[in-house]
Amino acid sequence: MPRGSARIRLAVSDGEDMDAVISDDSIRLRSAGRTPDAELTADSETWSRIANDVRGGMEAFREGRLSVRRDLHLGVGLLAATAEPTPGRLRFDSVKTASGRLATVSAGEGPPLVCLHGLGGTKASFLPTLAALAETHRVIAVDLPGFGDSGKPLRAPYDAPFFARSVVELLDALELGRADVAGNSMGGRVAIELGFLHPDRVGRLCLLSPALAWLRERSWARLLGLPLPKLGLLQPNAPGLTDVIVRRLVPGGSTGWSAAGVDEFLRAYRTPRGRHAFYESARRIYLDEPHGERGFWKRLAGLSPDALFVWGRQDTLVPIAFRGHVENALPSASHLELDCGHVPQLEAPGRTHRAMCEFLLAS
Repeated sequence: MPRGSARIRLAVSDGEDMDAVISDDSIRLRSAGRTPDAELTADSETWSRIANDVRGGMEAFREGRLSVRRDLHLGVGLLAATAEPTPGRLRFDSVKTASGRLATVSAGEGPPLVCLHGLGGTKASFLPTLAALAETHRVIAVDLPGFGDSGKPLRAPYDAPFFARSVVELLDALELGRADVAGNSMGGRVAIELGFLHPDRVGRLCLLSPALAWLRERSWARLLGLPLPKLGLLQPNAPGLTDVIVRRLVPGGSTGWSAAGVDEFLRAYRTPRGRHAFYESARRIYLDEPHGERGFWKRLAGLSPDALFVWGRQDTLVPIAFRGHVENALPSASHLELDCGHVPQLEAPGRTHRAMCEFLLAS
C-alpha cells in the first residue's frame, strides 16, 4: 500500500456495505464508516464470483458489474491480495530501481511483456491486457516516473529518453535481460525510444496509438522550448473544478473504465509533483523534433525491433493519417486499424489483444 494503511469500502448493491481496514499486515472488516480510500461496488452474486476467483472480478469489472472508484491501485490490489496464492496471480509491487521506486501490477507466467501507459494514465489502463494475456505471458504494467504511485522527481526531464532509461532500470531490478513492450500514446513513444536506444533489451513492440512527432508547424515550439518555471508546483489545487472539467473532456468520464481512468489521473494531478510531471511530459511530446538527422522520422527508419502499430479510426489525438507516414518510414512494420479512439486496449480489447497475442507469439 503506497500510504501504509487504507480503508476500502466493499459496497453490496443488494446487501450491507462493509469496510476493509488495512494496517501493517492485518485486515479487519468493520461497518461502513468514514470516507474510504477506495470503493468497490457489486451485487452479492458478483461478490461470490470474486471470492472464488479474482479473474471473475476482472470480468465483472470489464462488463460493468463491478465498479472500482477513487483508487484503482488499492481497489484491485485488495482483490489481488486476497485471491488464492497461485503461480502467476495478479499482484501489485513497488520496485526499487537505480533512480527511484516504480509501482507495478503484474500477472501470468511466460515471456515478459512490459506495458507503458499514456500521458495522464497509469498502469490501470492495462488491467484488461493483464487479464487477456496472462495465459501466455508474464505481463507487467508500470506507472512511469511522475505518474500513478511511482516516484515523482522534480529534476527529471520527463522526455522519451528519460522514460526509456527508467524502463531499462526496471528490467534490471526485475533481473530481466529482455522483454517485449506494449505502449499506448506517450507509452508507445517511449517504447519506440527503447527500440532506438536499447534494442538489445527489447523483443517486439506493440504500439497502440503511439504519440508521434508532429509533422505540421508547431507554433508554440519556441516559447515552450524556453526554460519555464515549474508551473505545476505553483498552480493552486482546485479539486472540485478540476474534476468537473476533466470528466467533461473525457467521453463517459463518469462511468465504467473511463471513470476509473479519470479517478487515477486526478489522484496524481491533485499533487504538485504530479501536475509538474504531467505538464513537463506534455511539453516534451509537443517539442519532439520531427526533422533532421536526429529527428524522429529519420530515426524511425532505423528501428530494428519488429513492431505492430494499432490505429483507431476515431482517434482525434493520433489521426489515422499517421499510418501512411509510418509505412513510408518503416515498411517492415505491421498495422491494424480498429473502429475505436485513442485507447485500443480499453475501447476494443478483444481485437486488440488477439492481434497482440498473435504478433508476440509469431515465429
